[in-house]
Amino acid sequence: MHNSATFFKRRGLWVAAVVATQVMSATPMLHATVLITVEEVLELAFPDVETTRETVFLTEDQLRIAAEAAELEIEGAMVTRFVARSDGAVVGFAYLDTHRVRTLPETLVVILDSGGRVRRVEVAAFREPLDYKPGDSWYRQFDGEELNRDLALDRNIRPITGATLTARATTDAVRRSLAIHASIEGDEGVQ
Repeated sequence: MHNSATFFKRRGLWVAAVVATQVMSATPMLHATVLITVEEVLELAFPDVETTRETVFLTEDQLRIAAEAAELEIEGAMVTRFVARSDGAVVGFAYLDTHRVRTLPETLVVILDSGGRVRRVEVAAFREPLDYKPGDSWYRQFDGEELNRDLALDRNIRPITGATLTARATTDAVRRSLAIHASIEGDEGVQ
């Protein structure tokens, strides 16, 4: 028994060492890389303006309208958004969109002006390897966009070599956010 107990004890330590090595080498892939907080994004987009967080539960009609407008599936009825006001007047909105890129999620903050056009898109958290994240200038091409058929890869949005899945996921997230915003605000049309 002494020999088998020693064998299993040694084998157990060896297995533990192998598992620990694998976990340590995978650690960068296991945690989200937080690039900017939502609060920092809101301060960038709406400096010196009051923002309030809202949780909106879309009705079945709003879900249907948003899905048709975005030409994408809208997975959940609960939407988190921020409304920015200056002297009581709405000056913009921010929508959080968490979605899968390749195998891991990212969270985008899609900032809209009061008219429903994109002001900016910021990546708050990115769990894929950072090699798959486009540079900041790529995200700036969404600035000023509105929901229409040209808000698509190879149309108004240029694809990016080596990050095609990120480009597609980002474009879909912006389309979803614009469509959800339109359905909440009662504007059903896509141009």
